[in-house]
Amino acid sequence: MNITAILEEIYTEIEPYLTERRVADYIPMLGRVDSNQFGMAVCTNDGDEYVIGSAQKNFSIQSVSKVFTFAMAYELLGQSLWKRVGKEPSGTKFNSLILLEQEKGIPRNPFINAGALVIADILMEHYKDPYKEVLKYIHELSGNPNIVINEEMKKSELDYANINYALTYFMKSFSNINSHVPEVVDFYSAHCSIEMSCVDLARAFRLFSQAGKNPWTGEKMLTKSQTKHINAIMMTSGLYNSVGDFAYRVGLPAKSGVGGAIVGVLPGEMSIAVWSPGLDANGNSFAGIKALELFTNKTELSIY
Repeated sequence: MNITAILEEIYTEIEPYLTERRVADYIPMLGRVDSNQFGMAVCTNDGDEYVIGSAQKNFSIQSVSKVFTFAMAYELLGQSLWKRVGKEPSGTKFNSLILLEQEKGIPRNPFINAGALVIADILMEHYKDPYKEVLKYIHELSGNPNIVINEEMKKSELDYANINYALTYFMKSFSNINSHVPEVVDFYSAHCSIEMSCVDLARAFRLFSQAGKNPWTGEKMLTKSQTKHINAIMMTSGLYNSVGDFAYRVGLPAKSGVGGAIVGVLPGEMSIAVWSPGLDANGNSFAGIKALELFTNKTELSIY
């Protein structure tokens, strides 16, 4: 299969879509990003890599970071993690308070904001310096020791974090947050402000296409069951309220972020990262979803 030729076809076909949608502007720094950009990277489990467009350009990974923190917490706690966070799609906006009241402070899944804030709290309880540990984890998986938190982006996030503060205080009232709320929100905002490229993300996500093995050393970091569970929750909850449409059109476990990234995996085969900042109504990359749909259609590769 000529993946290079397929990526070139995809780039040509999605170019008209790049200026059709707006970037996320509720975080001021994201609002300044040029929407007319596109990058895509494919990394196979055999170590072959294929790129197109701005695949090497760094951008804010935003909610894609939640997969890394979730994996870290799951590795630490195992099945006891599910006492504090659920496994179900939310059916509500990613920063909604509604279900938290009905379900006594237990977030529906680790990928909505409330769930990721609980995961942040767990990591803070277990690590003296969780900021350092998350970066170390991502450095190890991506093979890139130069990945950093963009402090200006983090400040921009914190300036508009009132809903995240509200979510965290509300969960603390149900005893599902143990650390100080401002510190939890700070850490959460920090890992959302990590900057990576499509190549970095595709390399790192091989953890989930390789049954929990470190992509570089082969060391077992997650069990096969844990990897299966993480992929399953990406499939059911990874794209906000578009998971059904994404499963229908693309057919891969994936996680998106409002920075414009989507990263998917084909277990046993490869990982695929795409970035285009223009978003659809649900906060997912408009051109990114189209590119991944074209990829699975042209290659006939998906989990279905």
